Amino acid sequence: MIDHQLIDTYAREISEEKQTSVISGSAASTDKRYTVLFKDYENPDELRKLAGKIKDHTLHHLDSYLEQAEVSLQRNGVQVHFADTGDDAKATILSILKDRGISKLTKSKSMAAEEIHLNPYLIEHGIECLESDLGEFIIQLDDDVPSHIVRPIIHKNRREIARTFQREGIAADYNDDPETITRRARVFLREKYMQAEAVITGGNFISAESGRLVLVTNEGNSRFGMAPSKVHIALVGIEKLVPTDKDLAVFLNLLGRSATGQQLTVYTEFISGPKDTSQPSGPEEMHVVFLNNGRTDVLESNCREILRCIRCSACQNVCPVYRQASGHAYRATYGGPVGAVLSPLLAGKEFPELADLPKASSLCGACNEVCPVDIPIPDLLLRLRDKAKREKIHSPGAPPMSPFATLATTPSLWRTAMTMSKAMNHLPIQVAPVKPLQEWLGQRTLPEWHGGDFRKWFNSRSNKSKQS
Repeated sequence: MIDHQLIDTYAREISEEKQTSVISGSAASTDKRYTVLFKDYENPDELRKLAGKIKDHTLHHLDSYLEQAEVSLQRNGVQVHFADTGDDAKATILSILKDRGISKLTKSKSMAAEEIHLNPYLIEHGIECLESDLGEFIIQLDDDVPSHIVRPIIHKNRREIARTFQREGIAADYNDDPETITRRARVFLREKYMQAEAVITGGNFISAESGRLVLVTNEGNSRFGMAPSKVHIALVGIEKLVPTDKDLAVFLNLLGRSATGQQLTVYTEFISGPKDTSQPSGPEEMHVVFLNNGRTDVLESNCREILRCIRCSACQNVCPVYRQASGHAYRATYGGPVGAVLSPLLAGKEFPELADLPKASSLCGACNEVCPVDIPIPDLLLRLRDKAKREKIHSPGAPPMSPFATLATTPSLWRTAMTMSKAMNHLPIQVAPVKPLQEWLGQRTLPEWHGGDFRKWFNSRSNKSKQS
């Protein structure tokens, strides 16, 4: 019988080395974020409230902005596709590639592509699909999955990476110097860029007004990928729209600061379509595939605020549960607080399989405080817990709360229990044959019980007031 939540079990079994990598990597990002955000803005809370309102407005009028974005993109020479499911998106992308006889491509980092498992699908259909983001490249070599939105290899250290490079023939010898590792990856990837016939990217934002696709990277890999490729395919979630170009300034200022503590991400690209005749290089053909994959269902739910997310991972970095367990413990593409909300919602009919994730939170509220678009994550976690309760979904390790609910909502029973509870001070409960209780008491000591004293004091005080 499982007596712990699955994330608790994972946190207990994770290696100390991996846990140290996650804790140090996420803590460093949080420190940088605080420094740069409060240095540059007297009241950053106002900025994130504004960003939240812009996103909220966009989501309330998403159908209109999608229509506007389609027109704007087509005016720029971009071919627009809509994919209702992950399978639709994969089939659309494969069809584009097959129709043009493309067998080799590079791909920059895209959480949407991770969400629909695009890489294995393309490889299965004979397409050589190589990740060009360094972290994703290492993940691909190790046949692993990302454990962080911005730092997919936050759970790995440089010694593991050096061994991977040596094993895969990327390096002739073992060398765990970070600069050497990066240089060796560049040499390997540069040749692949030149061989690629297409590039697949995600999209951080799309302006409905101008049809500009915005990509931000710190390695310039998407720019490298586009230079020699003839075809560019961008897979973008429908929630990535913003109304105007002016709104981009708000989000770009927040994204870099919240994600990595940078004032602006190193490479910020505004792509207005395929290259024109005056440009020496770049894709001659551009496609945008808008991905739904359950997002409209989320939009109709009482957790629609989660679609404001701009994938900065600030909530992951600050979450005590994520730091102890790492992203893999969440068993889905999105980990941490955002994943605990988004993953069960995107799961659709498979919601029961991930219904335990909203309970993997201390509800400390730190995720809400750092969120650059003001998503009330703790509230959303509670709403999903309520959904699981109403659907009678069993959650491993969760103690039954109905007896407490009865106790707390029956005044006479509550008063009696409080008075009788003083007996707890004399009972050897630390030796009670209840394993969870023994474990809990093994880490803390119960204070002396004073049940009923407050009520007695209050009644006494009220009587004195009446007499005076």
